[in-house]
Amino acid sequence: MAVGLRLGVNICEPHECRCGTMVKANGSHGLSCSLGPGRTARHANLNELICRSLVRAGIPATKEPTGLSRTDGKRPDGLTLIPWRMGRALIWDATVTDTLAASYLPSTSVAAAAAAEQAADRKCAKYDILSKTYHFVPLACETLGPINNSGHLFIAGLGRCLSRLTEDKRETSHLYQRIFITIQRFNAIAFQGSFVPQDLAN
Repeated sequence: MAVGLRLGVNICEPHECRCGTMVKANGSHGLSCSLGPGRTARHANLNELICRSLVRAGIPATKEPTGLSRTDGKRPDGLTLIPWRMGRALIWDATVTDTLAASYLPSTSVAAAAAAEQAADRKCAKYDILSKTYHFVPLACETLGPINNSGHLFIAGLGRCLSRLTEDKRETSHLYQRIFITIQRFNAIAFQGSFVPQDLAN
């Protein structure tokens, strides 16, 4: 299913989604359906992957830290407990947007990673206050693979930290692979969520 969605081939018969929208034969509606399952689990898995990689690289980190901002109470996805860059601790926030969503298609059909960059800009605006005292990195991925530019720089930097520890130059490549596999796995879950179980349809 994940491969079919990535290639854009027909993987199902046209049918009505649980949300009432007609799903085309390529099944892409499930990736952006408002009732689609797996979004919370996808985010949790992606966040766990980043946090675990930081800890493995010898950089202690915690997920969803509290008390970082007294003005709005906003919580990023994670925080390093030691400085990451220029004496500042790192905070990150991950998100996944649908490359083929109707709202993004006009821009994603023209420029690669357009949806990811838009999502990253929204994250930067959301955590503008925290970025004054922390090094903030938005990690915005798209369902078909593209990642925002600052996200690429972060992954490359984390990969280098891992390589210095393990002496394996492929760490950056392995980290990308784990991220992409996580996204594709949950793409398949989102696709399956567009079907109405037969026992509920009757």
